[in-house]
Amino acid sequence: MPVFEIVIVERPTKKQAEDGAIERLVLGPKAVVAKDGQAAAIGAVMGEDMPKDLDLTRVDVMIRPFSA
Repeated sequence: MPVFEIVIVERPTKKQAEDGAIERLVLGPKAVVAKDGQAAAIGAVMGEDMPKDLDLTRVDVMIRPFSA
């Protein structure tokens, strides 16, 4: 199975952005073994490393295939 590198970033709310807040790194970079990029993203978002109180509508999941 291929290896992917995953990073999860939380965007600030509109009010937080107006006050000068920037994106927050939630998870990663983390190496994940998965069937494809979509499976890697779902595994990362549903995994135990992910904070439970996170607003998923403000989350960006970035996936990069890792090659040797």
